[in-house]
Formats: sequence, C-alpha cells, structure tokens
Amino acid sequence: MATPRPQGLPNAQPFNAALSLVSDPLMQLALGCLSSDEQRALERDLALASQVQRQLLPPRDLRFSDWQIHYQYNPAGIVSGDYCDLIPPTNEDGKLMFLLGDVSGKGVAASLLMTHLHATFRTLASMDLELQTLTGIANRLFCESTSAGQYATLVCGRASATGEVEIVSAGHLPALLVTANGVKELSATGIPLGIFSTSTYTVHRTQLRPGDSLFLFTDGVSEAYDPSGCEYGIAGLARSAGERYRWAADELVSGCREDVERYSGGARPTDDQTLLAIHFTEAEDVTFQAMAAQREVEFLSEGA
Repeated sequence: MATPRPQGLPNAQPFNAALSLVSDPLMQLALGCLSSDEQRALERDLALASQVQRQLLPPRDLRFSDWQIHYQYNPAGIVSGDYCDLIPPTNEDGKLMFLLGDVSGKGVAASLLMTHLHATFRTLASMDLELQTLTGIANRLFCESTSAGQYATLVCGRASATGEVEIVSAGHLPALLVTANGVKELSATGIPLGIFSTSTYTVHRTQLRPGDSLFLFTDGVSEAYDPSGCEYGIAGLARSAGERYRWAADELVSGCREDVERYSGGARPTDDQTLLAIHFTEAEDVTFQAMAAQREVEFLSEGA
C-alpha cells in the first residue's frame, strides 16, 4: 500500500514521495536474487499471511441497535496495510466501536503493523476508557514498538444506541457525515499514531438523525485517478456519498465504490481501498425489516 498522507502535518508529501521511490526498486532487487524455490516459498508465506490477515477482519455486515454497518476491504496486493475493525459492546448499554486506519509503508511490513494495531485496540476496547485516553495509550504503545518514520493514520469512534457518535481522528482523512443538509467533513483531531509518544487527542461528538450516515475511507479511494491523471479527491467522494443520502450502509458503500471504478476507467487500483459506512436507520425501516423477518418465519412454519 502507499504511505498514507497525514492530515495536519506540514510537508508530508515530499516524505511520502521519498518512501515510495526507495520501496519498489529494493523489492525488485531482492526478488531477483531469489531462486525459483525460494520465490515459491515466499509466495506460500505471503498467501498464508493474507489468509491470517483476512481472518482478523470483522463481519462485513453488522447490526447494532438501529445502526447498519458495512465495509469493503480491497487490498491492492496480497497483503494490506489498511486497518478495519468493528467491536460490538459487551452489554446492552454499551457502544459499538469502529476503527479505520492506514499504516505507512507497503507490503508485509505494513500488514504486520496493521495486525499490531488490531491487537492493541482489541485489548484496550475491553477496558472502560474514555476515547481520547484509549487513543493516547494506543499511540504510546505504537511509538514504543515501531521504528522512526513508521506511523498510522486512524479514525477511532463509538456509536451509541441513541444515534450519538464520538470520534477521534489521528491524522486521517476527514470522515464524511452524510445528512439531509448535505455532507460535512469531520477533520482530524490529532496527529497520526507513532509520531510522538506524548501526543494527545480530542474527541468530536455529533448526533446523527435517522437516515444519516457516517462514511469513512482510506486514501486509496480518494486518490484514485482517471485515465488523464486527475485525482478523484475527497470532493468527488463527498459528492458521491451525498447523492446517496438515506441509502442503506451496503448500498452506500457499493455505490460509491462503483463511482470510483467508473472514474478510474476500470484500472486496477495501485493502493489498498477500504470503505466503511455506518448508517442510522429510520424507525419505519426497522419496522419493515422486523415485519419481513416475521413473515418469513410464518411462511416457513406454514410450510412445515
């Protein structure tokens, strides 16, 4: 995956460009020195790593109270540096935790850091911590276990049954709040994880109304290019999401991804692409779904 462009840090683009320049030639040189048997062994290891990484992903569709959650996780290669997780509450009064992130670097190194984030947040989620405290601890642990220049942008949030959402964004691309009044960008509330061990983070709180959605994505989506080299951009994604206000989470994600694919002319993505939608359903939608489920149960009972 490409190194994520940190939000809120100056002069990030030259640093990212330098990393991308040294990565590919070294990889090509290393592979060229391997025998055919060694290359096949490497392929098997990478395939196993991909399988392990996918097993860490949560269910693609999740329902919590009146929330519908859906994501699509599309690595550009065998393994990915994108991070996505959904952690349901352990009790009825709890909140759903959602996370979407992007680790710097490419390939196996980035995927290892992704699994490190997964383990860290899964552990911290079981503790009764405020979101800003939880993110601060995760940042310190990430700093202590990574090398200089390695970092991760991340959105960490919680959704309550009432429709309230709280978000910490560690240098990640803006979350898109899709409402009847348009699309609002929720910007970063701190710098990426792994930069400074003493970094602090603030929480953004917002109340979603029935029909609203929160839409998250990694830079492989917004940085897709058309055949002429023009970037799709956050504005293009916001426009696509805004046209799908009130759409179910899976339809919102699929529709936006299709728009990106059309824009890029069907070209194969060069970076990992992950999209996550969190949709607060309307009361009539919930009622309809419950009625449909009940009718199915009655139909099966009659058939028996």
